[in-house]
Amino acid sequence: MRVAIFGAKDYDREFLAKANQPHGHALAFFDAHLGAATAGLAKGFDAVCAFVNDELGDDCLAELAALGIHTVALRCAGFNNVDLDAAAAHDITVVRVPRYSPEGVAEHAVALILALNRKIYRSYNRVREGNFSLEGLLGFNLHGKTVGVIGTGNIGEAFCRIMSGFGCTVIAADPFPNERCTRLGVEYTELDALLTRADIISLHCPLTPDTHHLIDDRALAKMKPGVMLINTSRGALVDTVAVIAALKTMRIGYLGLDVYEEEGDMFFEDLSGKIITDDVFSRLLTFPNVLITGHQGFFSAEALASIAATTLQNLSDVEQGKACKNEISAAQLRG
Repeated sequence: MRVAIFGAKDYDREFLAKANQPHGHALAFFDAHLGAATAGLAKGFDAVCAFVNDELGDDCLAELAALGIHTVALRCAGFNNVDLDAAAAHDITVVRVPRYSPEGVAEHAVALILALNRKIYRSYNRVREGNFSLEGLLGFNLHGKTVGVIGTGNIGEAFCRIMSGFGCTVIAADPFPNERCTRLGVEYTELDALLTRADIISLHCPLTPDTHHLIDDRALAKMKPGVMLINTSRGALVDTVAVIAALKTMRIGYLGLDVYEEEGDMFFEDLSGKIITDDVFSRLLTFPNVLITGHQGFFSAEALASIAATTLQNLSDVEQGKACKNEISAAQLRG
């Protein structure tokens, strides 16, 4: 199959090329992100490979279909950037990578917790300047704290295992409880109860119309003063303006983000020589108790190898007319 890979970085080229060896697809890599304005680059290909910051709306998918594209291979788990109804209307198959080293994202969430709690980023900079004062670096023991986990799929489950190992009381909210989490001792509860009880809240759920701005003014008002909020899932789960207001009042005592709802034009790019014009994001950066990373939770060697292997296998399954277990469609979601 001839595959146009959009938003390709050096690591994408390395891992996808290696994983492609047993498949033999013809891969072409493009730096450009996929959208209506760049879809024409896919002329002469059978499939496109896209990532989380590509935009596959109806206009883009219509252009792809007109060019003969029959498959969209997402090298990620999330698919909120794809209009699945439009894909079906244009007879385009969409496949994804639902599971890839869930421990990698879970461990990154824990890294954010530890770095925020023990002020690692502040102490690192102090020591480099010869400042060994401990003032302002006071943290707390994780042992015995209540950790609320919203979403207990593969990543949420891995996160529960880690936090249980710290000696935390782990509670969770998910419409589909995970028996493996229950066996770990995780207590399932309603979302409102979780928001009220948790010292630390970590988001591990998909972005859907029902979860958009799940963390809003109402949810924040239920949280403990000084709560720690972690999001390594999807940026739009969090109403950023509401979170900034909660930071100002110290309702949120610590905020760790690996995702941001308007990250599409920033993350995965080097903008160090440019002005960031997003005033909301810039305001977040002014808080001393906020730690933001650039959507790197997935970025481990194991995860990249798994993503590449699954992506290429998905393409081979489609090419060979096999039922691909990783296909996603609007009809499937509606049951």
